[in-house]
Amino acid sequence: MTDPRAPERIVRRFARASNLMIAGRPFAATGTGADALAQLVERLGGIPSPTPRPGRIEFDLDADRVLLDGRPLPERGDAAGRIAFARQHMPVATALAERLDLTGLRVGVAMVLEPKTAVLSLLLRERGAEVSVYAHPDETDVAVADELRERGFAVTADPSLSGADEHAAALEFVRAGLDVLLDDGAHLIRLAHEDDPALVDGWIGACEETTSGLTPLRRMRDAGLLRCAVMAVNDARTKTMFDNRYGTGQSCVFAIADLLEERGIALTDQPALVIGYGPVGQGVAAHLRALGAEVRVAETDPVRALEAQHGGFATGPAIDLAGGALVVSATGVPATVTREIAAVARVVAVAGGVPGEVAEAGSALLLGGGGAVNITAAEGNPIEIMDLSFAVQLAALGALLERRPGVGVHELGPEVDDLVARTALAVRGAALDSPRALDPEGLDEWRSPRYKASRS
Repeated sequence: MTDPRAPERIVRRFARASNLMIAGRPFAATGTGADALAQLVERLGGIPSPTPRPGRIEFDLDADRVLLDGRPLPERGDAAGRIAFARQHMPVATALAERLDLTGLRVGVAMVLEPKTAVLSLLLRERGAEVSVYAHPDETDVAVADELRERGFAVTADPSLSGADEHAAALEFVRAGLDVLLDDGAHLIRLAHEDDPALVDGWIGACEETTSGLTPLRRMRDAGLLRCAVMAVNDARTKTMFDNRYGTGQSCVFAIADLLEERGIALTDQPALVIGYGPVGQGVAAHLRALGAEVRVAETDPVRALEAQHGGFATGPAIDLAGGALVVSATGVPATVTREIAAVARVVAVAGGVPGEVAEAGSALLLGGGGAVNITAAEGNPIEIMDLSFAVQLAALGALLERRPGVGVHELGPEVDDLVARTALAVRGAALDSPRALDPEGLDEWRSPRYKASRS
């Protein structure tokens, strides 16, 4: 291997071509430089597998070839092909959907519109729902939107809209009539509350996907402004622990590396600063470090700053650490990257994100237009990650319909995480350990092991 970056490039090529996950996936590496490649994939969470297993990736550096399950990566082709490929790799959401009877229910899906969202919409319709789809102009895969229209969905998604026209289109979508809204960022939940509150009174409720959406909804609840039940999808462990950390971490960092390479810049050519060390920031920092970047962290929360230090990252004020760095905002807070930070940074990108997270790019190279870089410059989170997140969405929808809770922001409960995780493990052929048996009186739970012997 003459190119020291060949391992990184072949791994990124696999992810770009397939939109599949590295973490948790079995792999094998062969060819000159295989040891370096194996170390990289293990740092990214891959599981060494010398013998074939379902879902195994085989990286061959000498042939510059990647096999999946012993076959070349499929050409996903057009939107229909990409949707079909995504569905093939979303067994958990498929299994959770089969538990639902949605006959006659009007469900609005307001999310980033790409192949995985199309699969969710199809699953909902197959369970009897009347499904309409909305996406913001800058979060729309036009080919996927057109494919859903061809299949008979009402789709509101037009990249040419902006300003008042975008606002009018979104309002028309919610006014068309919904029983349940599955939202991402709470944009349409808030729009309905602000522009036509009577619409909300007719909803069974909503399910919210993100931290940036739940935060304002909880403020609305506390101020007495919330008018419907909201299921807090984002707070489920099977969502946040995987979507935010592993999914956003991989997809954002790989998208950043791809964009930098197009400009002749290596990811390791400059230090990296991650602003925010919540689940998204943790994932971004881990993936940046796995690819060889020198990573620093800026955090306002003292516990998270301490956690970053224990993770091996230098910490401090963003303005002090941003000089000459690749700065990645992972806060979901507007104006995180200030004019002063951008003035000294070399490159700026946003992971996850909300509008205006970069207040001003200054002279720094701004990647992805300042939007969530894995959406504006890639296909969003990997398929298996969205399989888990959409499984949680479906479980939340089932809980909403069964419980019919009152106005408020409602947790899903540990039974949802248990169901989703057990389903995911089952489809992967993984077994759980068994809890140890307690003595008949349960006394082992409180007796001190040190003094148990003295009782005999």
